[in-house]
Amino acid sequence: MKQFTMKMTGVAALVAGLLSGTSALAQSGSTVAFLMPDQASTRYEEHDYPGFAAEMKKLCADCQVLYQNADADASRQQQQFNAVMSQGAKVIVLDPVDSTAAASLVKQAQAQGVKVIAYDRPIPDAKADFYVSFNNEGIGKAIADSLVAHLKAKGVSSADGGVLQINGSPTDAAAGLIKKGIHAGLDGSGYEILAEYDTPEWAPPKAQQWASGQVTRFGKKIIGIVAANDGTGGGAIAALKAAGVDPVPPVTGNDATIAALQLIIAGDQYNTISKPSEIVAAAAANVAVDLLAGKTPKAEMTLYDTPSQLFTPAVVTAENLKAEIIDKNILKAEELCVDRYADGCKALGIGG
Repeated sequence: MKQFTMKMTGVAALVAGLLSGTSALAQSGSTVAFLMPDQASTRYEEHDYPGFAAEMKKLCADCQVLYQNADADASRQQQQFNAVMSQGAKVIVLDPVDSTAAASLVKQAQAQGVKVIAYDRPIPDAKADFYVSFNNEGIGKAIADSLVAHLKAKGVSSADGGVLQINGSPTDAAAGLIKKGIHAGLDGSGYEILAEYDTPEWAPPKAQQWASGQVTRFGKKIIGIVAANDGTGGGAIAALKAAGVDPVPPVTGNDATIAALQLIIAGDQYNTISKPSEIVAAAAANVAVDLLAGKTPKAEMTLYDTPSQLFTPAVVTAENLKAEIIDKNILKAEELCVDRYADGCKALGIGG
């Protein structure tokens, strides 16, 4: 199986590399806004914003960072966008609730000389000044490829059934890229997609409700579930367990949340994607400082007519969880190996 691996030893290595190409001539006292889309995932509060703020402090100590989270409300995000504009933000880092609606925000800002960095989720209908993210299409293909390889290694035949596909929010262009990647991994695999669902707002309860209906509909014909992130994957696992399905078929994820990693340790989730948000946050901070200094940030590619920098993360399963998460200091053993997960950790060689 082809693994998508991050060619770095950790966040520090990336940050050091980025710093070498970043101007320290950012406008003194400039204001930068960091606008995130929702609170359904804990990553924005726990990793993205702290990582961005820390990197900005290193690069521009007297710059002000304004942080807002729209809690999955596109209208609220527009209000927050207008508010940071009125507060004098010169660069806005925007992870849009609604990728289509965000196009008007980009045009509004640029008309007033304010730069916009699309973050995590692209904005296809407007040319932002830069786009920083993980490779979302690559993520979708990686988790699907991983599941397919696992099923084949276990001798699971297409005659035994098919897979469910749980996508992210239909208003999120990044979810669309993940969805495209999943299809690339499943198409031609020999395994039928029994049913597919776009999860509004990435909400785990909605994924769980849909998955519950599919368990009733297909029963033992479900041989695997490709879920676009850990929240939707966790919802699917909850639906399977509530229905008394045992053993639980392999379920994918993405984000390497603590909850998902513990599900992998317990044997309930098959894979996830390790993508330390601090990596993209640090990159966004470096781009912001370049834009403040009037420099043109270095782009590796163009996506949606926007200069872009994409990072390719690693697939995590029980086999490499220790190497990818513990040994790389992304999380500590004591954060994962609590209570009922202690025995599972020992079986994987994690902790004492």
